[in-house]
Amino acid sequence: MSDLSAFPITGKWPAQHPERIQLYSLPTPNGVKVSIALEETGLDYEPHLVSFETNDQMSAEFLSLNPNNKIPAILDPNGPDGKPLALFESGAILLYIADKTGQLIPQDGAGRYETIQWLMFQMGGVGPMFGQVGFFHKFAGKDYEDKRPRDRYINEARRLLGVLEQRLEGRAWIMGDTYTIADIAIFPWIRNLVGFYGAGDLVEFSKFANVQRVLAAFVARPAVAKGLEIPKRG
Repeated sequence: MSDLSAFPITGKWPAQHPERIQLYSLPTPNGVKVSIALEETGLDYEPHLVSFETNDQMSAEFLSLNPNNKIPAILDPNGPDGKPLALFESGAILLYIADKTGQLIPQDGAGRYETIQWLMFQMGGVGPMFGQVGFFHKFAGKDYEDKRPRDRYINEARRLLGVLEQRLEGRAWIMGDTYTIADIAIFPWIRNLVGFYGAGDLVEFSKFANVQRVLAAFVARPAVAKGLEIPKRG
C-alpha cells in the first residue's frame, strides 16, 4: 500500500486508493485535459474536486502541491524510479501521462516534438486567448463600455481557429491519423469557446468546417465524454 501521508494535500483530500494517481481538478477546459488523458490511457486514478466556490485552490493543502493555485494537479504514487511525483500545469501532466504509458504521442523523435509544438500552441495561444474572450463576452468584462479589448481577443481567437483550420485540412487529427495529447489539449477549449462561452457567432465558428468536423469526432469519443464530467461537481 502506498503511503502518501508526507503530502499535506492528502490531509484535505484523503486518498481512498493511495496506489492510484490522485487527480485534483475541476471540469474546466484545463482540468478535463487530464481526466480525458487518464481515461484514454486506462491509468487508474482517483479524482478530487477542487471547488473554486470555497476557494479550495487557495488552501494551504492545495498550495503545497501547486504554489500557482491553479487546477489541475496530480500526485502519482508510482512516479519515476518508483517514487511519488507531484506535478502541476496541464501541459506538463499530459506529457507525463503520455510518457508514462507510451500512448497519445508518436514514438519517433520528429513526431514527438511536432506534437509538443501543438501542445505549446494551445498553452501559449488557444487557452489564454479563448479565456480572455470568455471574460470579455460572458463574465465581468462584458460590462465594459470600451469594446476594443474584447475585439482584440475575438480577432486573435478567430486567427487561431484559422491556423487550426488549415492544419486540419485533410487530417483526421492534429497529427494526422494519430490522436494525441495535442488534440486533448486543444479541443476542450474550442468546445468551451462555442459552448459555455457562447462565442461561436463572435468568432464566426461556422466558417471553420475542419475544426467543426474534428471537434465532433473528439466529443464522440467515449473517453472524452466521460472525462468531460470528471471530477463531478458537488
